[in-house]
Amino acid sequence: MSISDNLRGALYMCVAMAAFTINDSMMKAATQTMPLWQAIALRGLMTLGPLIAIGAMTGGLDFRMGRRDAVTVGIRSFAEVASTLLFLAALVHMPLANLSAIMQSLPLAVTLAAWAVFGDKVGWRRMTAILVGFVGVLIIVRPGPAGFDIYALIGLASVAFVVVRDLSTRELSKAVPSATVAVTASLSVTVTALALSLPGGWQAVSLREGLLIAGAAAAIVVGYNFAVMVMRVGDIGFVAPFRYTSLLWALVLGWAVFGTLPDALTLFGAGLVVASGIFTLWRERKVKAARA
Repeated sequence: MSISDNLRGALYMCVAMAAFTINDSMMKAATQTMPLWQAIALRGLMTLGPLIAIGAMTGGLDFRMGRRDAVTVGIRSFAEVASTLLFLAALVHMPLANLSAIMQSLPLAVTLAAWAVFGDKVGWRRMTAILVGFVGVLIIVRPGPAGFDIYALIGLASVAFVVVRDLSTRELSKAVPSATVAVTASLSVTVTALALSLPGGWQAVSLREGLLIAGAAAAIVVGYNFAVMVMRVGDIGFVAPFRYTSLLWALVLGWAVFGTLPDALTLFGAGLVVASGIFTLWRERKVKAARA
């Protein structure tokens, strides 16, 4: 039985989000007993080989680029390093689903930043949805003496750097292959983690820790490849909302693996963020269709 391109794209997006969330779960489990920087460095070393091999097989590795693209790739790689380190630093101390709920604000933040930086048109409906979404983020973070969590703030900082990464990607010319960008980012994260891990030294890796890091590396490679495949099939306006399935995976894995579930107020805030994000994507698609 054949399926439509839109359905195939939605399935690819669901697989990508599941893989990325499984990676997060395994990294969180591994860093309960392993130093954070060592875990990131090990995962990077295990990830680089497959990414380079896939890039070479698809003919997508070409590090020759103009000065403007080279600077943009450098900025993007810096943002990738910062967002990854901040996200995992928060993940060590936060419930998986709570941090995932904060990360769902990313599409809203990217839309807002594109309006502020590039002058993209954002009507009052989308702007209202963005503001409602950020109210949801405040409900999740709960600033104040009773509920404020410094690690939630670190998670928000990670979102900010992901926005920089995504806007930098938008500025790259089409001559720069996606595989080159991915390998450069992975190498940057790995080298930074190796440098940060050296002062404290490395501890012996247990079988459990090694399997968790290997599983995380495999999951992130799968997630990357399916994320690339998503861009090649279906209507992105139809497929994009399925990125929010990562929150469902985070809820399931957070409960099954770590025995944690967000409280009702956090779930309400997450619901506001997801609903706002889906409306923003739907409205953007409608506006583009009207202009076509």
